[in-house]
This record gives sequence, structure tokens and C-alpha cells, in this order.
Amino acid sequence: MIRRYAGRLRSSAHRRTADAPKKRAHNLFEAAAAYVAAQAEDDQDRIEEAAAWVSPEALSFGVSELACRAVIVLARERGQSPGVVARDLLGLPAA
Repeated sequence: MIRRYAGRLRSSAHRRTADAPKKRAHNLFEAAAAYVAAQAEDDQDRIEEAAAWVSPEALSFGVSELACRAVIVLARERGQSPGVVARDLLGLPAA
């Protein structure tokens, strides 16, 4: 009797987990992209949501990587060095 009960309990628990929709974890690059886009649009709710997807350290790394890639792409499009583009984006005088 106990074995039958335990068997039913196990199979019902397995069925519940199999039927439940799988929640996909966000990676740090998705979080960084969502965070930066929300920052650009000044959307505080989305900023907080994206910041909660990963640890603060991972988010910082993702934002840094996004910034590097964006500067490289803009530098290629403009035909300028990444240093010139970075300073221009930040409104700094030419070095």
C-alpha cells in the first residue's frame, strides 16, 4: 500500500513539473541589452526588471562588453579610431 502511494506521489510530482512551463534564464548579454535600452528610454520599471535577471557583477560586465562593441561598430562606420568615438560620445574634447 505504501509503495503504491509513493509511486503515485512520484508520478504526480513528475507530471506537474513536466506540465509546468519552463522558465528560461536570461543570460548576461540579454540583461545588458535590455538594461541599456531601458536606460536610453528612461524606463525605470524595465531597468529594475533587467537588473534583477543577473547579478550586479554580471550586469556590469555585460554593459561594459556592450559599450566596447558599440564603440567598435561606430568607429568602423565613421572611419575613426575607437578612442575618438568614445571621447565624442562622452562629449570630451579631442585628445
